[in-house]
Amino acid sequence: MSDTALSDLTSDTITDAVLSTLHGTKDARLGEILESLVQHVHSFVREVRLTEEEWAKGIEFLTGTGQLCTATRQEFILLSDVLGVTMLVDAVSHERRGDATENSVLGPYFRDDRPRRPDGADISEGLPGTPLYFEGQVVDHRGTPVAGAGVDVWHSDGDGAYDVELPGRTDPAMRALFVTDEAGRFTFRSIRPASYPIPGDGTVGELMRSTGRSLMRPAHVHVLIEASGFQRVTTMLFPADDSHLGGDPVFGVRQSLITAYDTYEAGTGPCRELTDERYTVVRHTFVLEPVPEG
Repeated sequence: MSDTALSDLTSDTITDAVLSTLHGTKDARLGEILESLVQHVHSFVREVRLTEEEWAKGIEFLTGTGQLCTATRQEFILLSDVLGVTMLVDAVSHERRGDATENSVLGPYFRDDRPRRPDGADISEGLPGTPLYFEGQVVDHRGTPVAGAGVDVWHSDGDGAYDVELPGRTDPAMRALFVTDEAGRFTFRSIRPASYPIPGDGTVGELMRSTGRSLMRPAHVHVLIEASGFQRVTTMLFPADDSHLGGDPVFGVRQSLITAYDTYEAGTGPCRELTDERYTVVRHTFVLEPVPEG
């Protein structure tokens, strides 16, 4: 398209003009994504007949979202979560067998600076709460144990707060990296997590209030598993008795990820010799899918 054509545009011709400027994109996949993005955004503007004031408000919203992002808070990930984009990307990116562990959202609270801990470690770092005993096993789709898998775990405390939200706390807590043994097993002790509201003090909270949606997430333990030759699993486990399972604002609940958080009175159950308090036990087997050939 000529420079003259680019300077004499209408609402009917501007889309083709923008698309013409992308023809020199060297990365074919990038070109495909950008062309589709331009077409969809332009169609959206025409469909809703977006006003200048509404466009400015949208820019203000996105700017505010970016300004809230830090090393320990990712407001854009949270926005992607509540719009269902995160789970949609996962759905179109991963095709797994019926018995493979399903993915869920990563969430905004994953930290790279988590410590590596030995099997059976207490990762609560002394924080108060109902003791939690977690027993996990990682296997492949044939049921064969996967040894040497890296297993990240992290979760909230009994009030629904993550370590990064606790005033004055800088050291990681309620999170760690474990490695499965020859039987594919890993275990740890912590405190039982609670349901909690997603952050409501930022742009995402503003969006949720304006649409009348609940901020409350059901309780869960995050688990991220990586093993050579297998697809990475980013998932979480939800207690079957949580009252917020049906309205997760980030669309992360899957039926296969709802599991028993068995609670025992002091002096009873499988871990009665390990604590003199009421406690919870979670047992789960994670099934990995091989990396597709090619």
